[in-house]
Amino acid sequence: MNRTLVLATALAAGLAVPTLTAQAATSAATGATPAPNAVVKPEAIPAKIAVIAFEQVVVATNEGQRALADIQKKYEPTKTKIDGEAAEVDSLKKQVQNLPASTSDDDRARRLRTIDEKEKILNRDAEDAQNAYQGDLQEAYGKVAQKVGAAAVKYAQENGYTMIVNVGGNQQAPNPVMWWQPTTDISQAVVNAYNQSSGVAPPTPSAPSPAAHHTPTPSGAAHPSTTTH
Repeated sequence: MNRTLVLATALAAGLAVPTLTAQAATSAATGATPAPNAVVKPEAIPAKIAVIAFEQVVVATNEGQRALADIQKKYEPTKTKIDGEAAEVDSLKKQVQNLPASTSDDDRARRLRTIDEKEKILNRDAEDAQNAYQGDLQEAYGKVAQKVGAAAVKYAQENGYTMIVNVGGNQQAPNPVMWWQPTTDISQAVVNAYNQSSGVAPPTPSAPSPAAHHTPTPSGAAHPSTTTH
């Protein structure tokens, strides 16, 4: 385990990029809320694809740079404390290594127990600090990424692009396509075409569930309250 807390990690390191669906991204850019189950007739249009290194873009923005600097400043005291603990453990280990041969077994064992206890505290403090640091990075990155994603979609729409592909360094992103022109989505059209050609009838709708049995409330008993959210 690395015992020191590295605070110079890039903001995007180890962080997953939020996947933006076409509808969600478009809504973020325009403020419009898509109708549920809206049917849009697909349209073949000339493709104009844009690529973006999204993680790097988020970090390169002024807001991203400021967020990273703020987090680094926040954890400077923690880093100093952990570096001091690590230096103390290293010093104690060197002292044990340089003990004369005449040192008693009890004295040597006592020193080793002290080192073990301090090292456990050091490792725990370093792990806690690293988890907190990564959590703050994740939160800060997510806030900036949402706004940068909306700006990317707006730019693509205003400049006639039909798709944005993320070519950033995060290979764990579930979908590299950040946004596409919704009118080019042929998913439902293919479903309809296949259903028509296959000749397979749609499944019979299931019968509605029987109404739940309600036990009459005795006279004078309080009725359960219903909270509307």
